[in-house]
Amino acid sequence: MLSFIEIADRRTDAVDTRPVIPRCADGNGTLTPLFFSDDLIDIGRAKAICGKCELAASCLAGALEREEPWGVWGGQLLENGRIILNKRPCGRPPRRPRPELVIDEMGVVA
Repeated sequence: MLSFIEIADRRTDAVDTRPVIPRCADGNGTLTPLFFSDDLIDIGRAKAICGKCELAASCLAGALEREEPWGVWGGQLLENGRIILNKRPCGRPPRRPRPELVIDEMGVVA
């Protein structure tokens, strides 16, 4: 018969084999438009989702390796296979500067 201490020692050797599911994988594809949007708010939301994902680093590495043409991958905005800091909106710049946009979990987005 095993004692309690022996059972406890065996449990510490156990490895969690459950697969890690990315936060962006909702199973229905309803989040996909956020990750490939031109809207700065959608881009900020996609970055916030990636910000707490365990797979963000490997997702970004894979996207850079594949030279993904656009989208948010691993919490970074990619364009032509490269990380870009700011997405330039289409058209002329506004006459008056826009206020800074703050999205929860992310900070300031310019």
